[in-house]
Amino acid sequence: MMRLLFRRLLQGAVVIFVLETITFLLVRALPGNPFLGERKLPEHVTEQLQALYGLDQGVFVQYFNYWKGILLHGDFGPSLVREGVQVSELLAQAFPVSLLLGVLGMLIAVGIGIPSGMLAACYRNRWPDALVMCFAMAGICIPAFVIAPLLGMTLGMHVPGLSVAGWDDPLCALLPALTLGLINAAYLARLTRGGMAEVLTQDFIRTARAKGCRPLRVLFVHALRSGLLPAVSYLGPAFAALITGSFVVETCFQVPGMGLHFVNATTDRDYFLIQGLVLCYGVLIVLANLAVDLTLLFLNPRLRSSGAA
Repeated sequence: MMRLLFRRLLQGAVVIFVLETITFLLVRALPGNPFLGERKLPEHVTEQLQALYGLDQGVFVQYFNYWKGILLHGDFGPSLVREGVQVSELLAQAFPVSLLLGVLGMLIAVGIGIPSGMLAACYRNRWPDALVMCFAMAGICIPAFVIAPLLGMTLGMHVPGLSVAGWDDPLCALLPALTLGLINAAYLARLTRGGMAEVLTQDFIRTARAKGCRPLRVLFVHALRSGLLPAVSYLGPAFAALITGSFVVETCFQVPGMGLHFVNATTDRDYFLIQGLVLCYGVLIVLANLAVDLTLLFLNPRLRSSGAA
C-alpha cells in the first residue's frame, strides 16, 4: 500500500512539473504582452514594466525564478493586470467558491446518477432502462451553455429566492451546481448501469439469489461494491474539474470562481495567474486521482495484491 502511494505521488509530481513547464513556455509564446490595453503604451514604459516583473530576462532565468519563488517562499508572483494584487490572493478568493460549487455539483451528480444507473441495471432492456438511458444520453449531448440558460429561465426567473447571476446569497450556488451536477449525473448513470449490469450476470449473484437472498441485499451487499468500480474511476477527474470550475457555467452565472479567472487571465495574457491556475488544477487532479486509486483498492481487494506486487 505504501509503495503504491509513494509511486502515485512521484508520478503526480512529474505530471505537475511537466504540465507547469509546458504552460510556462506556451503563455510566453502568445502574441503580444500583458501590457497591451486599449491605449498603446510608449515603448520605454513597456520596457520598464517588463523589467519590473522580470520579463526582460531570459526564459530560463524566468523559469528558475518562478520555481524558486514557489518552492522556497510559496509565491506565485504578482498579477500583471491587477496592480498590487498577488496571484495567491486571487486563488485564495476563488478557490473556496469553486470548491463549494464543485462539492455541491458532485453531490447532485452522485445523488442522481448512481441511483438512476442502478435502476436501469435492475430493469435491463425494459422501459425504466430505456427511459433512464434516454435522459442520460440527452444530458451527455446537451452542452452546459444550453442547460445553464434553460435552468435560469425555467427555475431562476420563476422560483422565489433563486438567482441567475452573482454570488451574494447561499441560494446563488444552486443553479450553477445543478447545471454541473446534471451533466456529470448523465455520465455516472451510464457508467453505473454498465458496471452493475455486468456484475448482476455473474455466477456469485445467481448463487446468492438461489440461496434465497432478498433482492435489495443482493443489490447493495453483493453487487454494489464491484458494480461501482467504473463510476468511481470517473469521479476523480470529474471532481477535480468541478472544483476548478467550469468556464462556461461560471461565466453564465457570473460566479467569481477559478474558471472565470482562467478566462480573464487568458484574454489579458496574465502570465503568472495562468501558471498559478494551471498548477492548482494539476495538483487537484493528482490528489483526486490518488483518492480514486485508494477507493478502488478498498472496493476491489484483488487490486491490493497486484499493487503490492
